[in-house]
Amino acid sequence: MRAVASLAVVVTAVGCASGAATPSEPEAVETPTSTTRTPRVVDDSGRPQITFDPCLDIPDELLIAAGYDPRSRKVADYPMGSYTFLACGYDGTVHIPGVLFRYGLNVLAGNVTLEEELAKDRLIATETTINGRQALLEVDNNNQNSCSIAVETEFGIVIFSRTYYPDHTRGVPREQWCSGLDDLASSIEPLLDLTHG
Repeated sequence: MRAVASLAVVVTAVGCASGAATPSEPEAVETPTSTTRTPRVVDDSGRPQITFDPCLDIPDELLIAAGYDPRSRKVADYPMGSYTFLACGYDGTVHIPGVLFRYGLNVLAGNVTLEEELAKDRLIATETTINGRQALLEVDNNNQNSCSIAVETEFGIVIFSRTYYPDHTRGVPREQWCSGLDDLASSIEPLLDLTHG
């Protein structure tokens, strides 16, 4: 139980993990930069265009420091007609035998409002802030070992959603589901409304 309680500390501070953890060694991936880029999805819904791309706008160094492998990047787009989400998934780099098998992060940028997100998830959402921005902490007891934070942006919202996959059958204590996720969201928040050409 003590090892499970320290799970979030290990994930948040990968470099401080003891010999029990076996992190892989991700390296920063060099991405060509340009002053203008073509958006992955052009949204004709009448909503604001999404100016933050979770696959392109989070620096590899930030992901590595937070315990994620930028080489594991998984791109997904969800053009739904009346709104759009750009998504990117990342695998965690820490494995603790008997405690943590793996964990994953999905970052979704969408042109829906925080109010719409609250209306959809009112039963599982708690209002909060991230670096002074309005946000929602979303914890669903039916989606065990997972936690999400939705942060308001100029174009809509960005959702940070993390899932732990324990290396045992006991699950992760509910109080640990969200541990450290606000720190990750806070580290990425300054990038959310930068324009990219």
